[in-house]
Amino acid sequence: QVQLVESGGGLVQPGGSLRLSCTASRRMFSIVSMGWYRQAPGKQRELVAIISSGGSTNYADFVKGRFTISRDNAKNTLYLQMNSLSPEDTALYYCNYRTFGTEYWGLGTQVTVSS
Repeated sequence: QVQLVESGGGLVQPGGSLRLSCTASRRMFSIVSMGWYRQAPGKQRELVAIISSGGSTNYADFVKGRFTISRDNAKNTLYLQMNSLSPEDTALYYCNYRTFGTEYWGLGTQVTVSS
């Protein structure tokens, strides 16, 4: 069983930056995609950014130009660099790994943007 552990969340002022990390408990094979999702109180979980096994990336419109997804295969780690944060970015951020046939979720890391 693979466990995903997110870290890097916290409280930041509007306009600030955070970098989220998601580390898998072991090296994974046959990954189709890795992504970041978020869920704000009272809202549905939504896709933030995704990176395919081939390295192509896709972003939600509301983060384009502000967030960057990346990965370090040697460290089994996925990253999300978040810049120009606004209060609307406040949410619980989850990482997701998809393989052929299954997917894994972390427990989330809280990001709060407030002055």
